Amino acid sequence: MVAAAPKTFTIGTRQSKLALFQTDLVLEALKKAFPQYEYKILSKETAGDLNTTIALKDFTSKNLWTEELEELMIGGTVDLIVHSLKDVPTLLPSTCKLGPTMPREDSRDVLVVKQGLPYKNLSEIPAGSVVGTSSIRRTAQLARKYPHLKVQDVRGNIGTRLSKLDAEDSPYTCIILAAAGLLRLDLSDRITQYLDSKSSGMLYAVGQGALGIEIRKDDTVLGEMLDKICHQDTTYSVLAERSLLRTLEGGCSAPLGVETEWVESAGSKKLRMRSVVVSVDGKECAEVEIEGDVDSAESAEAFGVTVAKALVADGAGAILEAIQENKNKQNVSAST
Repeated sequence: MVAAAPKTFTIGTRQSKLALFQTDLVLEALKKAFPQYEYKILSKETAGDLNTTIALKDFTSKNLWTEELEELMIGGTVDLIVHSLKDVPTLLPSTCKLGPTMPREDSRDVLVVKQGLPYKNLSEIPAGSVVGTSSIRRTAQLARKYPHLKVQDVRGNIGTRLSKLDAEDSPYTCIILAAAGLLRLDLSDRITQYLDSKSSGMLYAVGQGALGIEIRKDDTVLGEMLDKICHQDTTYSVLAERSLLRTLEGGCSAPLGVETEWVESAGSKKLRMRSVVVSVDGKECAEVEIEGDVDSAESAEAFGVTVAKALVADGAGAILEAIQENKNKQNVSAST
């Protein structure tokens, strides 16, 4: 009698060096926990990879980095997808869901100064200098905290952005990136300053530093497997952050910054979330800091809603409405 071949799970991912590295993290964790199975990787470019000239804020779609891979999973070609969670829209296709996630890398943004320049932090950057970023969240927070600096769009993977920064004819004095990508690619030597609420007044993106592992909604086998390799604190933190973003209906283009941490309070462990919504010109701002009891997926989702309501009460709703109105006007102008 011939033994049955072991089941093979196919993992979908983008083709960038960082995406493949992150996929290997999940692959190795699954191999260690479930050595009885086979695993293979299928990589594919997405719309966001293929078009690097349009600014992210000008795309009408929110699933730039996910749609092509989700189509492969829905069609049965891949069984799970590994994303950078900050790139995953808060609303997924009806047959897909996010599984639990693994330990989070450093979630902060970082300042990267052009090689050869002496500046050590954002506050030292001279007035009129150009900061490279493609993020509306970073642009808004820079306008609020560092209005003397100019922002210019920069696209491409990490290596491409660093090359654009360091080029002799580069317009950029510095760029802002996620710490996680540089750390995972062993590029920590390029980090000039870690940015957070205390050091720079800058909050990071929802889900930043975490891996989004997407599976089919009815795949109970993979769901149970991910439970075995997941990190509960990370999973609950990002569920709360994504619930906040979903409730505000800002999607990936909202200038929403968050900062979450687990704290001991009155003998119990609570999740503390700081969150800010800033108008693109930096002149309007809603900001809250709240602690909550989070000990399940349901309570994490509920906590995100609580924070969202507090932000709206502080003026976030009006800021987001104004941004959407301006975007609608731009879309009408572009189509006429």
